[in-house]
Amino acid sequence: MSKIALITGATAGIGEACAHVFAREGYNLVLTGRRLERLEKLAKHLNDKYNVEVAVSSFDVRNREDTISNLEALPEKWKKVTVLVNNAGLSQGLDPIQKGSIDDWETMIDTNIKGLLYVSRVVSNWMIENGKGHIINLGSIAGKEVYANGNVYCATKHAVDALNKGMRIDLLPYGIKVTAIHPGAVETEFSEVRFKGDKERAKKVYEGFEPLQAVDIAETIWFIASRPAHVNINDILIMPTAQANAGTIFRG
Repeated sequence: MSKIALITGATAGIGEACAHVFAREGYNLVLTGRRLERLEKLAKHLNDKYNVEVAVSSFDVRNREDTISNLEALPEKWKKVTVLVNNAGLSQGLDPIQKGSIDDWETMIDTNIKGLLYVSRVVSNWMIENGKGHIINLGSIAGKEVYANGNVYCATKHAVDALNKGMRIDLLPYGIKVTAIHPGAVETEFSEVRFKGDKERAKKVYEGFEPLQAVDIAETIWFIASRPAHVNINDILIMPTAQANAGTIFRG
């Protein structure tokens, strides 16, 4: 297999859109996520439409043992990963710090920071052994600007921003590129997850402007991954045109 992309959180939103774009460009895929049925359905569709090979692995990145064991259980041919898209992430709640749910805090920290680290720890070693690779981490405008009631979510995405810079330095000697992409408001399941299934409240987040779509981010990620070996795009911030500043993005 000449080109393999491993995409976390591939069951919906940006991760699913990335799977379509990379398959279109001839990549074989390793797709991970918590919802096995969705992964299997997506894998069949991509195989039928683009004639690419697709492996699926269902686990929750918050669980260190499951993450490591499921990745390491992949056949050797799937460990020749060319591109890792660390997409799995979420936000829970929109409360001031003094009223925040500790369970929500732990879910965000475990998913957005620790989950990214668990996956990167395994896959970066595969890339070192293979002598090449590109890690693309999904950050957020929340990793650049803090907004009211975003406290812990913003902190997790600021951590991703810092980890991206550290990973780039650490992996440079091995010829591995590292990029962060920081979207503004993207209309996906993100707000519905944040508000724990409240669809009406989630819809209000995107009222009054045209938000980004998952495919907008996926196409940008593909552009980053398609640059020649001597070109590394360190950091990209993508905002909806209608929003000139971060303060207009987050409403609940």
